[in-house]
Amino acid sequence: ITCPGVLLKDKQELYLSVFVLGQYKKTQCVPAVFPVFFQEKLVFEKAFANIIDPGDLVKLLEFDTAVLELIQLVPPVGKVLATYEENTRDFLFPDPKLTHGHRGLEREILMKRSPFFTGIAPKLRFSTISLISDSLLSSGRSHIQ
Repeated sequence: ITCPGVLLKDKQELYLSVFVLGQYKKTQCVPAVFPVFFQEKLVFEKAFANIIDPGDLVKLLEFDTAVLELIQLVPPVGKVLATYEENTRDFLFPDPKLTHGHRGLEREILMKRSPFFTGIAPKLRFSTISLISDSLLSSGRSHIQ
């Protein structure tokens, strides 16, 4: 995460929280000095029962929201410095078509500053890799995972 020229008045550590596919994960904490580097892989897995057509999966992902938050460990509960929200389909598959994604393509997004954050909006650089596979349910019907 880059944010040129921004110095945080609070010195407590930062982490990135990610909510995707109904699951919450967070990175390890890092010092509160920009640029911030999170050299981690966060893995999210989800099985979608009764989804057979990939088009149905795309529609389902369009109604789900991916949320990323840059959080500083300021007592008592932490302070959200910046957020990013997007429908999960566009977050995971930024290309126009689901079938023609670029595996591991590095992306940059601007996060939205919270009232607690002074300075320019933080820029987050990251990549996503998505794998969609068929699996069989015990009843013999297939679903997408």
